[in-house]
Amino acid sequence: MSRQALIAGGGIGGLAAALAASRAGWDVRLFERAPVFSEVGAGIQLGPNVVKVLQGWGLADALAGVAAFPERLQVRSAVSGQTLGELPLGETMARRYGAPYATVHRADLHGLLLKAAQQQTDVRLHLERPLQSFSQTAEVVTVQTASGPAIEGDALIGADGLWSRVRQQLLGDGLPRHGGHLAYRALLPQSRLPERLRTQHVTAWLGPRMHVVQYPVRGGDWLNLVVIVQGEVADGVDPWNHTASAAELAPTVAGCCTALQDMVQAMTGWQLWALCDRPPMQGPHQHALGRVALLGDAAHPMRPYLAQGAGMAIEDAAELGHVLAQALDPAFDVPVMLQRYALNRWQRNARVQARALRNGQIFHADGLLRWGRDASLRLLGARLLDLPWLYGAAPKAS
Repeated sequence: MSRQALIAGGGIGGLAAALAASRAGWDVRLFERAPVFSEVGAGIQLGPNVVKVLQGWGLADALAGVAAFPERLQVRSAVSGQTLGELPLGETMARRYGAPYATVHRADLHGLLLKAAQQQTDVRLHLERPLQSFSQTAEVVTVQTASGPAIEGDALIGADGLWSRVRQQLLGDGLPRHGGHLAYRALLPQSRLPERLRTQHVTAWLGPRMHVVQYPVRGGDWLNLVVIVQGEVADGVDPWNHTASAAELAPTVAGCCTALQDMVQAMTGWQLWALCDRPPMQGPHQHALGRVALLGDAAHPMRPYLAQGAGMAIEDAAELGHVLAQALDPAFDVPVMLQRYALNRWQRNARVQARALRNGQIFHADGLLRWGRDASLRLLGARLLDLPWLYGAAPKAS
């Protein structure tokens, strides 16, 4: 029995959904508003829960060709520079959870998913075709794009990101909220950094009302650095991908240790993003209604303090693949199977959203809370930094 999935959005989540649906035996039509497939941004951390999904899709070699696989996560005080705690990654993480911890440039991850989707004969990718609206009945979902006739399918997957048009029509629950946090991101070949600043580890620097994360990408040849501060974008500044400079960050890191100040000053090509999210999911209705399902940021945008935004989109796609495979059987109704997808995903995504919010408070703590955080990390270290509930509980790839 042939079924057709319509997907809105050609980012990481949309391409992952296209690949999963195709592997499940569905015909796929994906609609992207941009004239070319591309991905902006910087680095992404992929826990073993996500790497395991990519390996299950046959992408282990492709990932190994573009990612870095750090041996250690270390947490340091942004003020003193002292190490507060460490978590072994590398082989230790692979033995414990069945897959390593990876760090990758967002564009490289997007590129390998795009190539995999293009190799599927039942996936058709449409550029400059943004979804405008949809309607659904008990038997079919119909979408209207910006050009061309209406298109019918058996399911619509809204993977159209933070400002999802599919979500707005499906749920009508307003726009994402501004979180009052700003992210400054920079990427640079490590060969252009002084030797003492080069690293193959993940390092999180925690300071009052700010934190910094650095890690290698592109096989370890490049370094990704992100500085997240509490504040609002100045008047007249584009809050989405604004070109910034190290000088703008100088007041933020003025009270930090010399090593961190030197790292920030050495990086170039800074870009500024205002961070937005939604409250943690409240129920399965926020993931699927009828023949329409939401995936990734369209369903559960989250703050980056657990490094799982892209990972949860890929997990969503893996679970979606499972239910779509079952929906090929005429005995299983598509809306019922999409509801199963929603039931299987919403609580985990809500937990990740809530934990990310909590981490933001802990990372940026000051006063007694900061003292307690540092003491706990020194005492418990890896026991606090390891997350078995997260890294060991991903859906299997279909």
